[in-house]
Amino acid sequence: MTPEEFAALPTTTTIETAARALGLGRTRAYQLAREDRFPCKVIRIGATYRVVTADLHRLLAATEG
Repeated sequence: MTPEEFAALPTTTTIETAARALGLGRTRAYQLAREDRFPCKVIRIGATYRVVTADLHRLLAATEG
C-alpha cells in the first residue's frame, strides 16, 4: 500500500485493507479479529469486520518511530 493510498482511507476500512497495510495475510487478519487480537479497533457489523482507520494510523506511526 502506498502512502497516498493509506492517507486516502475513509474513517473505517475493510479488514483486508488494514491487513495489507500491516503486512498480514487475509486469513491471519480474520483469525486475529475473531479472537479479539487484531492490533487495531475492529467493529463487527453482522458478518462484516471494519477497522477504525485512526487506530491503524496510530499503530503504524508508533511502529515507524
